[in-house]
Amino acid sequence: MFIPVVSKKGKPLMPTTPYRARKLIKAGKAIKKFKKGLFYILLTERMIGKTQDIAVGIDPGIKKEAFTIKSNSHTYLNIQIDAINWVKDNVKTRSLLRRSRRQRKTPYRKCRLNRKKSKNLQPSIKARWQWKLRIINFLVSIFPITYFIVEDIKAKSKKNCKKWNMSFSPLEDGKNYFYTELRKQGNVELKMGYDTAELRNNLKLEKSYNKNSNKFEAHCIDSFVLANWFVGGHLTPDNKNILLIKPIELHRRQLHRLQPSKKGIRRRYGSTNSLGFKRGSLVKHVKYGLCYVGGYLKNNISLHNIENGKRITQKAELKDCICLNFNAWKISYLFNK
Repeated sequence: MFIPVVSKKGKPLMPTTPYRARKLIKAGKAIKKFKKGLFYILLTERMIGKTQDIAVGIDPGIKKEAFTIKSNSHTYLNIQIDAINWVKDNVKTRSLLRRSRRQRKTPYRKCRLNRKKSKNLQPSIKARWQWKLRIINFLVSIFPITYFIVEDIKAKSKKNCKKWNMSFSPLEDGKNYFYTELRKQGNVELKMGYDTAELRNNLKLEKSYNKNSNKFEAHCIDSFVLANWFVGGHLTPDNKNILLIKPIELHRRQLHRLQPSKKGIRRRYGSTNSLGFKRGSLVKHVKYGLCYVGGYLKNNISLHNIENGKRITQKAELKDCICLNFNAWKISYLFNK
């Protein structure tokens, strides 16, 4: 395990060992920091050090995706994330509700032009690729990353149909948007799926085809071989521990329940604020420890488990909670031998 290091001016440096990190903290040359649940140290004194090439292997997917941060000497971190897949249903529900309001005697906004026909990315596609970019921005802030190796994905095309091939696929639009934004962070190398399979076979590594598995061999093995192809250094994975990340779904626009309760009253539903706490914020409760904020009922807030998202209680009082930081995802660690 290695600890990320950030300079006094906020510049990422080469990660260090836990022993040396403790030594720097004890000597007063560094302080403990947490960012999105990941521990790192911030130097309090100026230190000069050279950085090596660090590459990130990226394996996109439909349900789960993987990132591996690696140099020639070490594999620093493996990350597996759950893809955002609820936006399409939410947009459809929003459209149905707006149409139903136009049939009732109730105030509603005037009809607008069909924005779905514009050249902008569809909301569901944009949310998927922006989720990857948020992970990348998080990693770039604490690791001196210079290269990104991405497994390129291709949508099916038709022969002798130029119009179809150029405009039909939101997948193509989404990945091109992702590559454009990614090149602002560093150099980007693309590999096809069969190239990844060849690299994996050359190292004699076996892949698990259980796409919902959290094992290293399911997704992180591909991101590892992509990063290892660029920086080299290993014939077998030297670090199989995985940081699991799941996004927290916030109901931002749904202001009340879909179905009315007794007497036709529609109860409020959806917000990003719970009695002054931003939903998803990490808090420390006197009884339940570290958890994150969900909804609220009257003068109490709901607290959820940071690893699996299960609700712990609905009756937490504000005075018993200490706000630590805002967080937009659930995290857990999986240690493999």
